[in-house]
Amino acid sequence: MKKMLTIFMAALVVAAILICGCTGDSTTPPTTVATTEPTAEPTTEQTTEQTTAPPAEKDIVETATEAGTFTTLLTALDAANLTETMKGDGPFTVFAPTDAAFEALPAGALDGLLANTTELSRVLTYHVVAGKYMSTEIAGMSSLTSLEGSDLAITTDGGVKVDGANVTTADIECSNGVIHVIDAVMLPP
Repeated sequence: MKKMLTIFMAALVVAAILICGCTGDSTTPPTTVATTEPTAEPTTEQTTEQTTAPPAEKDIVETATEAGTFTTLLTALDAANLTETMKGDGPFTVFAPTDAAFEALPAGALDGLLANTTELSRVLTYHVVAGKYMSTEIAGMSSLTSLEGSDLAITTDGGVKVDGANVTTADIECSNGVIHVIDAVMLPP
């Protein structure tokens, strides 16, 4: 009888252990099984993918053309045989003067540049930096080196300025870089 009671008690202890082990009170995290079926609600990863902007599809020249405010810059790029370069892989950061910026040049200055493609090329490459620099990066810098070879001074008093030209619109992303619109034509030293 004592032996039967011991076996009964042992069986009761084993049953209690098994029952407690199945209630989820264990410190081991539950195992989950991944499924490939779609869920009714998007996961965090799906939500992030849905809100992330798609990569830019147009290059710098196509983006500038579509904007409609850079016709003089595009004409100058053509005259200096730089259009294909600006359509290339890059990446490039372009400080792009608007048509109004070119109109603000002294009388005859633009015509003089268009007639002298060597000097025109110097001026245009002075507006371009190798690499893609967004405005948040530029704001923390004191200078960038242009493709022309000279440094562009960057200041942030009263807004971001590049060689004295105000950045009026920043971070226009392109497939081969970024455009920052400026309100003046910068001239190399």
